[in-house]
Amino acid sequence: MRRVVLAAAAVALAAGCTPDAAGTGTGAGTAPVPSSAAPAAPTTDDKPPSPSATAPSATPSTGKPTAKPLMDDGDENEQVRELQARLRQLDFFDRAPTGFYGTMTAASVRKFQARRGLPETGTVDAATWQQLLSVTRKPTADELKPATTNKLDTPDPRCMTGRVLCISKESRTLAWMIDGKVVSSMDVRFGSENTPTREGLFKVEWKAKDWTSTIYHTPMPYAMFFSRGQAVHYSADFAARGYAGASHGCVNVRDRTKLSALFDQVKVGDKVVVHW
Repeated sequence: MRRVVLAAAAVALAAGCTPDAAGTGTGAGTAPVPSSAAPAAPTTDDKPPSPSATAPSATPSTGKPTAKPLMDDGDENEQVRELQARLRQLDFFDRAPTGFYGTMTAASVRKFQARRGLPETGTVDAATWQQLLSVTRKPTADELKPATTNKLDTPDPRCMTGRVLCISKESRTLAWMIDGKVVSSMDVRFGSENTPTREGLFKVEWKAKDWTSTIYHTPMPYAMFFSRGQAVHYSADFAARGYAGASHGCVNVRDRTKLSALFDQVKVGDKVVVHW
């Protein structure tokens, strides 16, 4: 009988009363062996992994977990575009949303955080995002992807009646306006100090869809002449180099598609206002 009892005890030990290979045994008086943590699975929604997926990081000073920012320097996505559009509603961001979180966006976030009494980190955490949502509205499609990179200037009073090419040197934009309403708009650049674009009230004198400068021998597609050889026209150089260059006095447009549509609408005799 004694041999039977000893044999039964041996069978019980072999059946799993000590820790198993994975370290999950339940034997009395025996501490389980910790297992190595499995790596956290990558997320697909740009959110940090759940607490169960990975251990929280700790700050050296407090040892408390630190939350991963919702948006930070280098991020590029549609949520960043919405952030910029909402900041622009409050005049903290002064250009068209790009969807890229860089130094300008970080500076705008810090200004917002300072105004709301939040830690001025320049990154967007949950508290900053909720505060921003509470004081702004959902951006429209035009606010998320406006017609121009540059923000339109307040129209000159001379632009408020009739059919007008309203051109602002301050905002570097052209607004095609009819009876005080903006029909379309686009970015423009002007002449250099040596060949400045003239300011004032003009009118479209003549148009040429395909034109080459007789002085500089460069293409001037969709040219609309308004002042002794100066014209609104498409510029491939502007499209390629942006504001790193300048015209010889003309009003350069870099969006060929928009200018093509505008060219078809503008008539000889329509007003042109170039102003600061």
